[in-house]
Amino acid sequence: MKDKSTEQFSLQEIQQKLEYYCAYQERCYKEVEGKLFDFHLTAEEKDQVLIYLIENNFINEERFAKSFARGKHNYKFWGKNRITNELKFRNISSRIIQEALKEIPETIYLENFHRLAEKHWDSIKERKGPQKNKKFVDFLLRKGYETSLIFEKLRELEAN
Repeated sequence: MKDKSTEQFSLQEIQQKLEYYCAYQERCYKEVEGKLFDFHLTAEEKDQVLIYLIENNFINEERFAKSFARGKHNYKFWGKNRITNELKFRNISSRIIQEALKEIPETIYLENFHRLAEKHWDSIKERKGPQKNKKFVDFLLRKGYETSLIFEKLRELEAN
């Protein structure tokens, strides 16, 4: 059995593998660049493959960012701060990040936030008080929601 790390591929085979990698799921430039690292190519060969993938629309940062924002909010219920930070980590420009955040309708964003906040509030075992409040706030901050939203919701839930 061949060791995958020492297996040699032609440039065309690498290109095809990366086409599949990008077609299977939206990828950003940084992720594809990381995947290319595994193939031990020269800088010129890497550039050649990346240019090919960009020119043939296998890599599209704006499409990636929009898909990422929708997916992370709809399935993991991440807030805008977490989505923004994750996209920045992937070297996505601020302009594209702002466009991507527009993919999340404000009404759905707030509905998901309130549903998540109430569900988490009810799941915290502690009685009302500083410890319960801290767990509630920390959870929603990790999810990436805005502090103003979190504290407004905390006041509302404490009043009930």
